[in-house]
Amino acid sequence: MRLGFNLNIEQVQKLVMTPELKQAIQILQFNYQELNQFIGEQVLTNPVLELGSSQEDELKKNQEAKADKYEVDWKEYFKEYDDISYKQPNYQKDKEEVSFEQFVSSDITLTEHLLFQLQFAILKDKYKKIGKYIIESLDVNGYLIVSISEIANYFKVNEETIENILSVIQTFDPPGIAARNLKECLLIQVKQKGVDDPQIIKVISDYLDDVAENRLINISKALNISTKKVQEITDFIKKLEPKPGRAFSSGEEIKYITPDVTVEKIDGEYVILVNDTTAPRLSISPYYRKMLLHEKDDSNTSKFLTGKLNSAMWLIKSIEQRRQTIYNVVKAIIDYQIEFFEHGRRHLKPLTLKQIADQIGIHESTVSRAVNGKYMQTPRGVFEIKFFFTSGVSNQMGEGISAESIKSMIKDMIDAEDSKKPLSDQAISNNLKEKGINISRRTVAKYRDEMKILSSSKRKRF
Repeated sequence: MRLGFNLNIEQVQKLVMTPELKQAIQILQFNYQELNQFIGEQVLTNPVLELGSSQEDELKKNQEAKADKYEVDWKEYFKEYDDISYKQPNYQKDKEEVSFEQFVSSDITLTEHLLFQLQFAILKDKYKKIGKYIIESLDVNGYLIVSISEIANYFKVNEETIENILSVIQTFDPPGIAARNLKECLLIQVKQKGVDDPQIIKVISDYLDDVAENRLINISKALNISTKKVQEITDFIKKLEPKPGRAFSSGEEIKYITPDVTVEKIDGEYVILVNDTTAPRLSISPYYRKMLLHEKDDSNTSKFLTGKLNSAMWLIKSIEQRRQTIYNVVKAIIDYQIEFFEHGRRHLKPLTLKQIADQIGIHESTVSRAVNGKYMQTPRGVFEIKFFFTSGVSNQMGEGISAESIKSMIKDMIDAEDSKKPLSDQAISNNLKEKGINISRRTVAKYRDEMKILSSSKRKRF
């Protein structure tokens, strides 16, 4: 066996993760709000960047990006082109901007609402201080989370005094406020409604667990009343508010969902608008452009400005590339899920990131970054873009059926069922098998739970 050293030369291709490439990947991951924030931060750190008004944006044609050299002779570039900027495409200037909220919440907090009412309560000032303490001891749902004895010890008064003050607060709006448990919360609401039915009070006091589990026959036997009467009582109870404080603002900032993409159907065609039209316009400062033109190539100022200009141009290019990538991904999704857009959820097909990546010729991870945390407004509502990527099963014809489509079928079956004889999970599974969709009872139960639909025993009405 001979040992020796050999010198070999070979070419190996490697992807070098430069700071610019990292930034481009980061920009692709940003949603609409994050992109706006990032642009603002970059303007603060790069003096050659300027923010223009979004109203100045002009319609820009989509065209394939040309591969440019990273280092540019800026003096020659300025002579050839007078204006360098990233202009957002502005498709419909006159159209009123639509904002989207996931949740609508009152601006006033529960504490503020109750303290306002406390001012007009017939209580001595020293007792109003205790009332204020009680109000500030409620959780976000409006329940008292400290004991009467704790409050009494803190203010050095007897518990009866605290109970009396609490009973005053429990007459405030919203009904059921400042209760110590669900039973008390519901009884307060019954009292405020002026309902004096002893059977309703009895069911709330002793049979809430049976109400929750829809065990109406147990209540019927215990109270010696008909199941129809029990059904009426439980229907009334279920209309009461178990969390009276939730209608009010928590005092935290209300979060909005602003879709990153809008899809509209115009003249029978689906038009895609990447919603960066209201983002600030990025441009190169004319002041620094002129400064560079008059600086010597080897001066420190020239080198500094050249670096900042390279950075600015890469940023502008990355933002445009982000827009183009999102556009391409969404277009591919629409092409594949066209039946969903035309006919609804039941027609959503199984789809993977790889399928879209292969279709538009990019890496699967790029598709993931392009859709992660982003939302799409469609004629059928606002959806997280990831919604369109769903697993599924194959029917007897070998056609793929998405989980969302199956859920829609399950919901339709339950909506159409006889409420006195609701369909069991096994019955739903059997019905789906008759349609050529073979899924187990457990899968039906899983999908039903995900849709927050009760089991058949809890859906049954008498």
